[in-house]
This record gives sequence, C-alpha cells and structure tokens, in this order.
Amino acid sequence: MDWIFEVGRFNYDRWKKGWGDLFASYELVHNVRKIRKIELSKEGDGAFAVIDIDTLWRNYNDDTDFRWLGRICKIYTKMKNDEWKMIFQTGVLDYSDDY
Repeated sequence: MDWIFEVGRFNYDRWKKGWGDLFASYELVHNVRKIRKIELSKEGDGAFAVIDIDTLWRNYNDDTDFRWLGRICKIYTKMKNDEWKMIFQTGVLDYSDDY
C-alpha cells in the first residue's frame, strides 16, 4: 500500500498552502462526482455520503496527469446550532476487479 498521510487536523494556513500549491502546479481538467448513497442516523444527528469521483489534474510544466478515481465516503455530524460539519473522509478507494 502506498498511503500517505499529508494533513491532519484542520489548520487553516497548512491546508491553504497545500491546496494553493496543488492549484499553482496543476490544472483541474475535470471533476466528476456521482452521489451513490446518503444515509442519515435514526437520531438525525449524523450522516454519511458515498460518492464516486473522477478528478483529473494536469501538470502545467510537463503535461503529466494524475487522477483521483474511485469511491469516497464523507462522514458528517450535526452541531448544536443545527449546522452540519464534515468530520471525516476516506481516501479514494478502488473497488475494481483488477486486484
């Protein structure tokens, strides 16, 4: 497995730099999302969404591509002020039969 843990708990400056570096180096060619399932807890205070993604990035300098392709799951919690916050997201998972 080639997993990398690049960012931890939200830190505005660190996350802004990471995303800024990405967009400074790569063109977003396409970003396709398809929601597969949304599930709400019986208490109505938690939820998850399963989403298939296809995101293609192209390097401005050498035209190399990299792609995020697969399935993600986003986990949400409802705050006391009724605002929803995403608290977790899986990395992109590949469920193809190629393994």
